[in-house]
Amino acid sequence: MLTATRKKPKRKVTFLTPQYHGQRMSLADFDRAETEAPGLFELSKGIIEVSDVPDLSHGRVVANVRQQLTLFEMANAGIIKYMSSGGEAKVLIESVESERHPDWLVYLTEAPNEAQPWSIWVPEIVLEVVSKSSAKRDYEEKPPEYLMLGVEEVWILDPLREILTVKTRWRGLWQDAVYKPSQKYRTRLLPGFVFDIRKALAAGKK
Repeated sequence: MLTATRKKPKRKVTFLTPQYHGQRMSLADFDRAETEAPGLFELSKGIIEVSDVPDLSHGRVVANVRQQLTLFEMANAGIIKYMSSGGEAKVLIESVESERHPDWLVYLTEAPNEAQPWSIWVPEIVLEVVSKSSAKRDYEEKPPEYLMLGVEEVWILDPLREILTVKTRWRGLWQDAVYKPSQKYRTRLLPGFVFDIRKALAAGKK
């Protein structure tokens, strides 16, 4: 006697466009959605946020930070396990239904044996480069979520104000320190690394 086999229903995939900005969606649905250019897509407390692709100066600042970290990584094998832009990695904060894509992420622990480890793999450092349209998100909305997730440091590099704000985890809260371009930043997470703030900001002015 043959028994009927029930077919599994096909998973519905949503194709997000900029017109979805401001609409509500669950993190589970957003995480498996596909996006269509133009625009950068994040989920903020269950609300879809679509922002413009950053300008060239923004990209040059991020590229310089990446270069500085890459030089450190090459000279200090084994400390940094993985680095990536927000286009190739993401952070998922399930308790508040948010999915974030920082400008740069630094992982100091080995990756879990998963093809998509983003829900369980937490970066130690995240970088946000501020633009006019992202200031509120970068300074106010994202840091509390990164704290909740377990991130150790948030670097907020602001070309408009020409400062670096570093948020360091301390007793379950963020402790802020502000650095000017004339200063260098050193972190206990990357022994020997010296972040040249002036050089990173200058890269955006070329």
